[in-house]
Amino acid sequence: MTRLPISHIQEAAEAALNVARPYLREGRVASYIPALSSVNPDHLGLAAVTLDGHTVTAGDAVTPFSIQSISKVFTLTLALNKVGEKLWARVGREPSGTAFNSIVQLESEAGRPRNPLINAGAIATTDQIINSGGASGGASGGVLGGAREAIDDIESFLQTVAMDTAVEIDLDVAASEAAAGSRNRSLAHFMAAFGNLTHPVETVLDVYFHQCALKMTCLQLARAGLYLANEGVDPLTGKRITSVDHCRQINAVMMQCGHYDNSGEFAVRVGLPGKSGVGGGILAIAPGKGAVAVWSPGLNEAGTSFSGAAALEHFSAALDWSVFSV
Repeated sequence: MTRLPISHIQEAAEAALNVARPYLREGRVASYIPALSSVNPDHLGLAAVTLDGHTVTAGDAVTPFSIQSISKVFTLTLALNKVGEKLWARVGREPSGTAFNSIVQLESEAGRPRNPLINAGAIATTDQIINSGGASGGASGGVLGGAREAIDDIESFLQTVAMDTAVEIDLDVAASEAAAGSRNRSLAHFMAAFGNLTHPVETVLDVYFHQCALKMTCLQLARAGLYLANEGVDPLTGKRITSVDHCRQINAVMMQCGHYDNSGEFAVRVGLPGKSGVGGGILAIAPGKGAVAVWSPGLNEAGTSFSGAAALEHFSAALDWSVFSV
């Protein structure tokens, strides 16, 4: 495979932000999570990391932000590593066609979420990475006993794949998530009523609220996703992060479901497996090439960054990175 000159990738990154910048005020910052409502909507950043380790940045690429639902990609990796194919008995792999926090399908489908990237599916997935024995010593620092070990494992995993110990959970955002988490509690209790959660609802939600509060930069996020562009192996360390099959499953689910009821539009426009978060970030994977992350807090109606998607559309087209290119 021919490698693009790094200068060409840098030019594409800068041009992508120039294309996206006029749309900064088109989207709206997430207001239902108090800690996110005051974020400056004019932020815009992009970072890409190639399989051979070349890095490009543009705009606010090294400013930390709350990755929110992008964390679901990494907890899905951990869950597949831990329980394997048994995960799919608890959560499906089909697009939902509904909002990320919808409860409608759970009732008609016996508490089994459509996919692991909607909120209900992510909660069910997070449940599978909690060790049944729990953490010794009970609750600590506002975290329920049984949740602490899983939270630490998630944070450690992100630090490992990002190769940066500065990656951390923003405890203020986690507290804000919990305070505004009535809808997610409803989803979790509904699944528990159908027997689709192994651990107590509040324990699972404690982990879920903390994972969504992970704070990262575009550069850290692109680096963290690099194993998904290389069939599960970190190309810079040679360490296998997940199996080939699991990597392909994760990318397939991201392509179909990574932007909720906006996933088809994103696939047409960008042509890459991706996952958005209501903090304004998007992680996109170019298999065999690299990973790219963008951040712009203004969201479209489906919860995907308005300017971020525009930037990725230009960036992918400029580099011919779409998986549908021939």
